[in-house]
Amino acid sequence: MRQSAASSIIFGCLNRFRRDRGGVSAVEFALILPFMLALYLGSSELGDGMSVQFKATLAARTVADLASQCGNSPGNGQYCDVANGLAIDTTSMNQILGAASTVMTPYSTNNMTVTVSELKFTGGNSTATVIWSASNSGSGRAQNSSYTLPIAFQSLPSGTYYVILGEVTYPYTPPTGYVITGTINMYENALFFPRNSNPPGCVQYGNLCA
Repeated sequence: MRQSAASSIIFGCLNRFRRDRGGVSAVEFALILPFMLALYLGSSELGDGMSVQFKATLAARTVADLASQCGNSPGNGQYCDVANGLAIDTTSMNQILGAASTVMTPYSTNNMTVTVSELKFTGGNSTATVIWSASNSGSGRAQNSSYTLPIAFQSLPSGTYYVILGEVTYPYTPPTGYVITGTINMYENALFFPRNSNPPGCVQYGNLCA
C-alpha cells in the first residue's frame, strides 16, 4: 500500500510538471534573444554603412564638380571661386577639398582621404595621364602617372579630352562592431568634364594645364 501510494504521488507530480506551462515564455525569449539582437544591431550597422557610402559617393562627385567649374584663365591675379572659368590656386583647392568634409557631416572625417586630379586622354584609348593632382593627405596621384578609364570613356571619338577625377577613401568602422567587425575602406570616385575652360579645355592648377 505504501509503495503504491508513493508511486501515485510521484506520477502525480510528473503529470503536473508535464502540464505546467509556467516559464515557457521566458525560455523561448532567452532562446530567440541572441538572434533578435544580432538582427537589430546588424540592420543598424548595415544602414549606417550604406549611409556613409552614399555620402562618400556624393563627396567625390562634389569635389570633382567644383573643380570642373574652374578653368585656365589667369584672371589678373584672381582665382577660381564659383563657375568663373579662372585657374585654381592653393586657397581655392583647399576649399574644394574641404567641401568633402561638409558633405560627410555628421560622420567623422579625421582619416578620410580626398583627392582631385586632372586627366588627359585621347579618344579610343583605355588609359589617361595625370596632369596635376592635389589631396588633403599627401600630394595625390603622381604627375604623368597612368589611370585606367571606365569603359564609357574608352569609346569616345578620336580627339584630346580632359576630365576632373574626384576620389574619396573613407575608413568606416561600425560603431558597435557586433555583427560587422574591423574597418572597411570605402572608395568612391567621380569623373567630370571641365565646363568653363578656354581651349584646349583643361583646368589649370599649380601652373599646370595642357
